[in-house]
Amino acid sequence: MKKYLTGKNIIAVTGGSTMAAVANVLTPEIGKKELLFVPARGGIGEDVQNQANTISSIMSKNTQSKHRVFYVPDQVSNEIYQSLIKEPEIHEVLNLIKSASMVLHGIGDAITMAERRKSRPEVIQKLEANAAVGEAFGYYFNEKGEIVHKVLTIGLQLEDLAQIPNVIAVAGGASKAKAIKAYMKQAPASTILITDEGAARKLLKG
Repeated sequence: MKKYLTGKNIIAVTGGSTMAAVANVLTPEIGKKELLFVPARGGIGEDVQNQANTISSIMSKNTQSKHRVFYVPDQVSNEIYQSLIKEPEIHEVLNLIKSASMVLHGIGDAITMAERRKSRPEVIQKLEANAAVGEAFGYYFNEKGEIVHKVLTIGLQLEDLAQIPNVIAVAGGASKAKAIKAYMKQAPASTILITDEGAARKLLKG
């Protein structure tokens, strides 16, 4: 982050326990540049401490910088989606998210993420039937990196990442190796993966 932050920066952040851990180790030194942390997408329904709103708030506090909140559900129907994105405040934050200079995001295990989202049984069955192993930004991937299911979320979409200069994916643990490998087949070329020894060794073994 220190290397890639220059001048004014908008940093979009996803939720999850890994991102919460990242937030806790940021320091005021990083905030010497002008930073604005924004949640990459809605997250009402998750544990509060793992919501993107909470994490971006902690990141801004620890770096002595600014943040914006984004109080919308993580997943919505198409009708609600079309209605919400017309709300001026939501529209403004969406524009900030899509003009981010950096994205910090996690990579989830497919079934774990679906259960955390309280997905319907038929969605879980679809993921299992299509051998989904990984999840990021509401997209679920099989081992080939193919998208097998997508949740309609308000916020950053996978296709938006191509326009963002610096994308940092953070995921670790041997159990995440399949999810990481699957997602990285879809990830934009600018993505930097931060992982740990457990996941790295399993990735190298193939």
